[in-house]
Amino acid sequence: MKGTWDDERDPLSALRRGDPGLYEEFVRTETRSFVAFFLRSGARLHEAEDLVQELFLKLYNHAPNYEARERFPAYAYRIARNSWIDHQRRRSSRPGLLSIDQPSVGGDGGAGAASGRSLPSPEQPVSERLSQLEQADRMRAALRELPEHHRLVFELGVLQELPYAEIGRSLGIPVGTVKSRMFHAVRKLRHALGDAPPGEPGGNGEEGP
Repeated sequence: MKGTWDDERDPLSALRRGDPGLYEEFVRTETRSFVAFFLRSGARLHEAEDLVQELFLKLYNHAPNYEARERFPAYAYRIARNSWIDHQRRRSSRPGLLSIDQPSVGGDGGAGAASGRSLPSPEQPVSERLSQLEQADRMRAALRELPEHHRLVFELGVLQELPYAEIGRSLGIPVGTVKSRMFHAVRKLRHALGDAPPGEPGGNGEEGP
């Protein structure tokens, strides 16, 4: 979800006016984006799918009292983040329930597709396809290793292309904190992926705010 849902195409505003068309389009086109969000947050595939359904139901139920005080993508991802936090609390209260990574599976509808990973074209050389898949897996693993406050800022700013001001409003933090967290997130990812320039400090020191 990359800014296509502007003020004139706000799904909940349309739903509140009695027009369900935009909301139905939102559900149809953005399901994979939110499944990918929950997978990158640490959910297993079946949990991510359940959380997306829960999210869509929450948004639908919020429509009668909804007022567009911010752009819809920031609002939707704030609700998604809160849903993930609530899910983690519920999961931690159930002993013996462990979080494990889902294997990446190629093909339509598999875990690789649901995670939002772009699958390479079959026309590409095998070595190039394997390289792209390996890079995608490394990036996903590196994102999982980031502290949650860094990963959320990176996801909203880079993957969802939200402006810093909207990220700050969504997470309830100043823009300066958003910039600081983005800096630390990018630095840690570069080190994890082996892309840091020579002489740059390592990512295992003091955490950012």
